[in-house]
Amino acid sequence: MVRRRGGRGLLSTVARTAVISSTATAASKATSNAMNQKAMQAQQEHAAAIQAQLEMEQMKAQVAALQSAQAQPAAAPATTSAAQPDLLAQLTQLSQLKEAGALTEEEFQLAKAKLLG
Repeated sequence: MVRRRGGRGLLSTVARTAVISSTATAASKATSNAMNQKAMQAQQEHAAAIQAQLEMEQMKAQVAALQSAQAQPAAAPATTSAAQPDLLAQLTQLSQLKEAGALTEEEFQLAKAKLLG
């Protein structure tokens, strides 16, 4: 007859260790995946912010170009039929810049007044 001592058997201890190990591995992988997703999301948000800043700088450069072009005296009167589409395009562009937040209401009105003469 085999006599057992009061403790757990070797097989039971090995099984318990395997369960604990696999649980720890699964928890570690889940944590790692969550951290990777957060890092990727932060990178995407940063890239979007940089893109928005570049677009804002381009709009400001366009406004400056429009303002400097309007500051120079026009060689031909703005009432010619060829100038009308250009004036409309410039007014549309000014409106878009104002809506995007690149121009304040005051800057918009000033630029519009310059365009309309």
